[in-house]
Amino acid sequence: MLTQSSQPLRQSLIPSLIAILCIIAIGGLQIPQLNQLQGRGKTPSPTELQRQIEAEKVRLNLLQKVPTFGFDNLLADWVFLNFLQYFGDDEARDVTGYQLSPEYFEVILARDPRFLEAYFFLSGSTSLYAGMPDRSVELMEEGLQQLSPQVPPKSYYIWRYKAIDELLFLGDAQAARQSFEKAAEWASTYQDEESQYVASISRQTAQFLARNPLSKSAQVSAWSMVLQNALDDGTRQRAINQIEALGGKVVTTPEGAVKIQLPSSD
Repeated sequence: MLTQSSQPLRQSLIPSLIAILCIIAIGGLQIPQLNQLQGRGKTPSPTELQRQIEAEKVRLNLLQKVPTFGFDNLLADWVFLNFLQYFGDDEARDVTGYQLSPEYFEVILARDPRFLEAYFFLSGSTSLYAGMPDRSVELMEEGLQQLSPQVPPKSYYIWRYKAIDELLFLGDAQAARQSFEKAAEWASTYQDEESQYVASISRQTAQFLARNPLSKSAQVSAWSMVLQNALDDGTRQRAINQIEALGGKVVTTPEGAVKIQLPSSD
């Protein structure tokens, strides 16, 4: 027989167990496909890869609706690990592309809009690789509505990611200028050297765009951030090529640090 003290404990555990079982059940949808691929010991055919993508899309749609009973962060972390596995499978992505990238982040950021690192991967994977900067910006806008300068710490970076997508991939200099101004405003609430530098460079880039919406210096500054946070060698080289094409210069110091020289004229 349950005592009065044990009944509330059991009642509080039931929703948690249900949430965990729901997540495990949905995760189990991909196990047969994984086992099948491992058993074959060869690269799956394009048809098989596409079938996997369709199954994964269904699973992600389910994860948008599954109840978590307070375990939102746990689900967000788990889906993010799934995304890293998806994104890192270069052979499969060469065949199917990166079109599921925003689908992952729709789940992740809906469950945990404070997940700062997720926004960085959202911008890189969805804008650069999937070619959907509009979707990247949309998801960042939704997340930013629930954030503040201090929550999460250094959330000003999200405004910078958004500004870069708007400037480099959407060609919307006005929206980018406003985002850089918000990045400067939020970064200014911190006193550490990194935040003060971000506030300064964001404000400077916004000023470039205010004077000239087609500012090469502003674009070089944006590509510089892409270079600094590149996910792979291909992205780094693309950023360097863009910086040099705009009249900037990438300099590597004897200590190995990378510095960017802005164009001499704008």
